[in-house]
Amino acid sequence: MEYCNKMVLAPMVRAGTLPFRLLAAEYGADITYGEEIIDHKFVNCQRVINESLGTTDFVERGTDSVVFRTCPQEKDKVVFQIGTSDAVRALKAAEIVCNDVAAIDINMGCPKAFSVSGGMGSALLSKPELIHDILTTLRRNLNTPVTCKIRLLNTSQDTVELARRIEKCGVPALAVHGRKVKDRPRDPAKWDEIADVVSALSIPVIANGNVFEYEDFKRIKDATGATSVMAARGALWNASIFSAKGKVPWEDFKREYVRKTILWDNDIKSTKTTLREIIMHYICLEGTEGKGVIKCGSSADVA
Repeated sequence: MEYCNKMVLAPMVRAGTLPFRLLAAEYGADITYGEEIIDHKFVNCQRVINESLGTTDFVERGTDSVVFRTCPQEKDKVVFQIGTSDAVRALKAAEIVCNDVAAIDINMGCPKAFSVSGGMGSALLSKPELIHDILTTLRRNLNTPVTCKIRLLNTSQDTVELARRIEKCGVPALAVHGRKVKDRPRDPAKWDEIADVVSALSIPVIANGNVFEYEDFKRIKDATGATSVMAARGALWNASIFSAKGKVPWEDFKREYVRKTILWDNDIKSTKTTLREIIMHYICLEGTEGKGVIKCGSSADVA
């Protein structure tokens, strides 16, 4: 996995499933992160070859619930992101999937209560020793690249100090979300503080925050010096943000997304969540289309 001069699809809960990742890659994304998967859940999964779809499924034991689905088409692009607070458990989860993905990433930036309460996500930012333990344990035992994604700390100096400690763990790249835990999505990303991290490290930094148009990839690279750029909401609303040809009409993007969700038998909850986000951004959930999506109980209903 190379991390220089890449356009990257960010990890997004519910949205970052196989159909969306493949669509983003078709539009030009070089690296595609899956949604965060909690290690507690994944260690109870078994690897199953789905011959009818041509996919590799990781299914929760005793159920038919597919926790993660991938396919050979994305083998050199997909990053499996783990939510964890324990090095041994993270390794057990990573060992199950490492041969089917391009890289493993540890989520150290999610500020949501479910993640923080379990000592995961942004809760790790205040535990540099645990970060070191998790990253070095995975690196020692895996041949797959291991990275992590962080948020800004209270001061730029604190962020730089943590980033340097992470670099010493031997990771090949670091993704930095330009917001702090207390910040909301509407708050502007602090590109200048990402720049401080870039100038302090020798490994590639993936800059994340306020990337809503194709032109923003160059803007944030110029402003921060980062070698690669990650898009989250901008990609969620229209994954053709990765295309140098310009965005396709959002209705066309939405239609192609739905087609792929049916083709790859996507989880209906994931499909509905993603469609709601798209519709809410461009029109209104209270309209006919929005209400229709909410009522859908199957992929056939969505179609």
